[in-house]
Amino acid sequence: MAALLDTHAFLWWCADDSQLSKRARRIISNEECFLSLASVWEIAIKVSQGRLELPSRIENYIPEQVQANGFAELEIGFRHIARCTRLKWHHRDPFDRLLAAQALEENVTMVSRDPVFDSYGVKRVW
Repeated sequence: MAALLDTHAFLWWCADDSQLSKRARRIISNEECFLSLASVWEIAIKVSQGRLELPSRIENYIPEQVQANGFAELEIGFRHIARCTRLKWHHRDPFDRLLAAQALEENVTMVSRDPVFDSYGVKRVW
């Protein structure tokens, strides 16, 4: 099973945060995992707003964590964006909508504590 990490799952994994569930830890440890560039964009915005502090500069931290953990980057493609047009408006968070579209288009399981992904028909584990 391939898995797409929600932004908080990626950050909590990297920080060894206890908020990450045991099941999520098991999946991240044992499965192929992707980090979407949508999550990187979300992180960048939160850093620039002062709402998130990383241990080092984003241009170093993200690539180092992706490589160290064996994650793969998931680029944002046209078909991901186009899929967003077919999603119902369960909520308005553009990052979650794009992550849902990517999970559906790539047929991967989402690692997230956020139940909103269930509304989109995304396979989700937590």
